[in-house]
Amino acid sequence: MNNSGSQDSKCRIIVDAMGGDYAPQNTVIGAIQALEQDEGFDLFLVGKKAEILQIINSNKLSFNEDNIIHAGEVIEMGDSPTSSLKAKPDSSIVVGARMVREKKADAFVSAGNTGAMMAASTIIMGRIPGVGRPTIGAEFPNVNGVCCVYDVGAGKDAKPSHLFEYGVMGSIYAKEMGRKNNPSIGLLSMGEEEGKGNEVVEEAAKIFKRSNLNFIGNVEGRDILTKNVDIIICDGFVGNILLKFGESVPKLLKHLLKQTAEKSFFDKIKIGLSKESLRKSLKSLDYQEHGGVPLLGVNGISIIGHGSSTPKAIANMVLRANEMHKKNLVNKIENSIKQYSLITER
Repeated sequence: MNNSGSQDSKCRIIVDAMGGDYAPQNTVIGAIQALEQDEGFDLFLVGKKAEILQIINSNKLSFNEDNIIHAGEVIEMGDSPTSSLKAKPDSSIVVGARMVREKKADAFVSAGNTGAMMAASTIIMGRIPGVGRPTIGAEFPNVNGVCCVYDVGAGKDAKPSHLFEYGVMGSIYAKEMGRKNNPSIGLLSMGEEEGKGNEVVEEAAKIFKRSNLNFIGNVEGRDILTKNVDIIICDGFVGNILLKFGESVPKLLKHLLKQTAEKSFFDKIKIGLSKESLRKSLKSLDYQEHGGVPLLGVNGISIIGHGSSTPKAIANMVLRANEMHKKNLVNKIENSIKQYSLITER
């Protein structure tokens, strides 16, 4: 493996073959499917080599054995995120993150232990210079398209400067990946009026106002789904609760539709006829379509996937990592954070 980190070179993507509820089956198949769709990157699989080869051979897949990096340990879903980095130094998550730190790879993709992946990305890969705290976002369907909420669980008890950094990084991601020319940013609060937020939100608002970001002020919880706003910023404690609540909505809708269908034969027919339309409408809520979410603010590309990721979800995670590399996202975030460093220090 060459050590070139040139932006003009192919993106070198490491996939944690042992990460996820259905690994290495789904991870290996999905990663190779991504390579079959787009050969414009170099793919490496990290994990137990014998198990990876068995999946490749049993599914009659084509893959260069030299691009399999053996890692003899696995951080399980129930392991402590931070302590497991020290307890299992030969785990696929630690080895993958270390390769990015050592500039042997540009991106790391995993559907494994979320906490361990965030810890490895932050501690081993390191933060982008000037970033106080990395952030992870989630896309919510909105009447005007999509609204992305930052932070949804990378940290808690954020400082005003952290909230501002989330806005800077989220804005760059929306421009480059979401093709938003001038993404609007709102601060999640108890009301739209100034002074309705807590002390952290009020101080963060002052920083946003000193920037040239498209800050529209405070927004409320209902605005996530109904207001014309591209990015909403909040503390990770609040954002994670919002995310888990949002994940429950499709299940509730399916339950309510089933209840209605069981009460009336005619309603059952109507629901059956509209099933395909409903499926398309709920497609934006399907994690498989997005694959995973990036941890912004770390010194490399880190994509974290759902534990139950299918091969399709894994493939989309890999393709997203490649696109982020092509857009030079890490360097653009570093330059923007550097540009705004003075106004956060006031």
